[in-house]
Amino acid sequence: MVKAKYQSVLDLGEKLKIQKGDVQVNGNKLEVRGVANTPYEKNLLWDEIKRVGGENPNDIMADITVADSSVFARHTVASGESLSKIAKHYYKDPMKYNAIFEANRNILKNPDMIHPGQELVIPNL
Repeated sequence: MVKAKYQSVLDLGEKLKIQKGDVQVNGNKLEVRGVANTPYEKNLLWDEIKRVGGENPNDIMADITVADSSVFARHTVASGESLSKIAKHYYKDPMKYNAIFEANRNILKNPDMIHPGQELVIPNL
């Protein structure tokens, strides 16, 4: 029953390719463990847990660690995106585009010129 309740969390874990995933039901509690690639992906999982179970769910125990905490996320540029749009997505603030630009100076020469397919580092702030 509790596993069905949190199925969307488990599905998201598969989509994000969570490593070393382990899911067990222990009584009326779901125990979830795994390694997210980045802090952003870990946050996505926690947001989904809270969406399903509330702010302080007592029917799930999640132990999610992060493989690479040197960056907040990695992002592949899609057609029509700008650094400000990407900053708004990850930081909820389009004006933080310059942090992304600075973290990617090795591949970007101008913050107004990004191209689909480029792999950008989204830095920790």
